[in-house]
Amino acid sequence: MESPLVVGVDGSDPALTALDWAVDEAVRQGCPLRIVHASLWERYEGAAPPWTADRPWGQVLADNIVGQAAERALRRAPGLPLSTDVAAEDAAGALLREGRGAWGVVVGARGRTELGDLLLGSVGLVVAARSSCPVVVVRGDRQALEARHGRILLGVGDHDVDSPAVAFAFREAAVRDAELDAVRTWRRPLHDPLDHPLLRGEAGVYLAEEAAETLDKALAVRARENPRVRVRRSTVEGAAHRVLTERSAAADLLVLGARRRDGLVGLQLGRAAHRALHHSVCPVAVVPQLSPATAEAAPEGSER
Repeated sequence: MESPLVVGVDGSDPALTALDWAVDEAVRQGCPLRIVHASLWERYEGAAPPWTADRPWGQVLADNIVGQAAERALRRAPGLPLSTDVAAEDAAGALLREGRGAWGVVVGARGRTELGDLLLGSVGLVVAARSSCPVVVVRGDRQALEARHGRILLGVGDHDVDSPAVAFAFREAAVRDAELDAVRTWRRPLHDPLDHPLLRGEAGVYLAEEAAETLDKALAVRARENPRVRVRRSTVEGAAHRVLTERSAAADLLVLGARRRDGLVGLQLGRAAHRALHHSVCPVAVVPQLSPATAEAAPEGSER
C-alpha cells in the first residue's frame, strides 16, 4: 500500500489550515491522506454529562471532528483516497506512531488546547523533533499557504550532502514547478586566526568560498537527477536561524534537515529549525536524517 500523508486534526482553526494544506500536498504528491485525531476522552468521563445515551460525550466529539475533517477534505479534493482514525492516546504519541511508514506528518502551528501566548504548540514541536518521517508544521501568510511565491527555500547545513532534506526539497520544487532557493550561511570567527595563511586578512573571502563549495557538494547529485528544477544558490553571511527566517517571507515552504542521534532522548532540533518552527512566515518541513542504525530499524516504507 502506498505510504499516506498523515495530518493531525483537533477542530481548531490552525488544524483546519493544516488539513487544507495537507489535502493540496496529497494531491500534488499523488498519495492517500490519513486524518488522525487523538483523544484521551476515556480518562475524563464524568467531567461532563453524556451527549447521547449510547456513546460517551468525548467519543461523540472525537468522531465529529474526524468526520467533519474528512468531509472538508473531500470537498476540497473530490476523489482523494483517504482514511480516518480516532486514537485513544495523546496527540504527539499518536502522530509519531502514525508517522512510522508514512510519507510525512502535517500539523498545525497551534492546537485547540495550547495556550494563546505560545508561538508553537507543544504537539508540533515534539513531533517535529522526534519523528522518523518528514514533518510539516503549517504556518505563514496566505501567499505561502496558497503557494503563490513559486519558491522552495532549503537551508543547507553541515551534514546535508545529498541528505534526505535535499532530496525532499528537490521533490517539492519539481511537483510544484517552483524555484529551489538553496541557502548556505557562513560567519566570520570572533577573532581571525592570524597564524592561518588562508585566513590572514581574507577571512570573509575564504569562508564564502568554502560555503559555496559545501553548497555545490550538497546539491550535486539531486541537481543532476532533476535538471528541470531551477536552482538558485546563495551563500549569505550571518546566522542561519536569522537568515532563513527572513527569507521565508518569499517562500512557499522552508525545508530543513534534522539529525536523529542514537541514544539521545529529547528534542533533537538545531537552532535554525527551532527558530523557524516558531517564527517562519511559511510552512516548515523538518526532514530527519537517520543514523545507519536507526535507519535499519525503521519500518519498511518509511521513505518514499
